[in-house]
Amino acid sequence: MDQAVAKLRQWVEESRYIVFFGGAGVSTESGIPDFRSVDGLYNQKWAYPPETILSHSFFERDPEEFYRFYREKLVVHGARPNPAHLWLARMEREGKLKAVLTQNIDGLHQAAGSREVLELHGSTLRCYCARCGKSYPAAFINEGTGVPRCGCGGVVRPDVVLYEEPLDQDILQRSVEHIRRADMLIVGGTSLNVYPAAGLINYYRGHKLTLVNRGVTPRDSEADLIVRGNIGQVFSQL
Repeated sequence: MDQAVAKLRQWVEESRYIVFFGGAGVSTESGIPDFRSVDGLYNQKWAYPPETILSHSFFERDPEEFYRFYREKLVVHGARPNPAHLWLARMEREGKLKAVLTQNIDGLHQAAGSREVLELHGSTLRCYCARCGKSYPAAFINEGTGVPRCGCGGVVRPDVVLYEEPLDQDILQRSVEHIRRADMLIVGGTSLNVYPAAGLINYYRGHKLTLVNRGVTPRDSEADLIVRGNIGQVFSQL
C-alpha cells in the first residue's frame, strides 16, 4: 500500500465526523462518463455546446432539442454502484461518515445504501411539471421521445439544476453545516471548477482535507493529503 493511501486509512480510522464531497469522477467507474476529461461529455460533438443545451433559457426555448440531448447523454440505464459508492455507504453504516455531498445526478449513492446524500445538482430520478409543480415518475421523461407534458399543458422537467439556475438553498445550508462540523473532509472525483459547489470546501476548518483524484485541481495546494488515482480503486484499498 502506498504511503498516501496508508495515511488516508489512518485518518479514516481516527476520524469521527467524515464528510465526503464528490463529483462526476465518482461515477465513471460505473460507466457514466464525466464532463470535463478528454473523453468526457463536454468534449463530444453536438449541435450546441452542452453548457448551452443544459441551460434554463435553452430548455425554455427549445425543449425538443433539450430532451433529445438529455435522454441520449444524461440518462444512463443499468448503471450500478461501484466500490467508491459502496465504501461510502459502509462508512455511514459504521457511524464514521455523516454525509455525502454530490454534484452527480445519477442516484448511485442512494442505490449503494447511503442515506444522508445531499444532491447539489438534483437528480435524473425525479421530475415535475415546470408550470404546476406536479411530480411524475422518472420514466415519464427519461423514456420515449418528444417533449413530456403535464395534464395542465406544462412541460415536465427533470429535477436537476440547469445552468442559469440557483442551487437549492436548503441543500447548500445543510452541506455547509456538515462541512463545518467535519473532522475530516474527503473530496473526490471532482475538478473543483464548478461553483458555487466547489466553494463549499472553504467552510472546512479541520486539518484532514483529503483530495482523491486522477488529476490536479485548483485547490491542491490547500490539501493536507492528496491521493492520485481512480477513487473506486483507492477506496477498495481501505
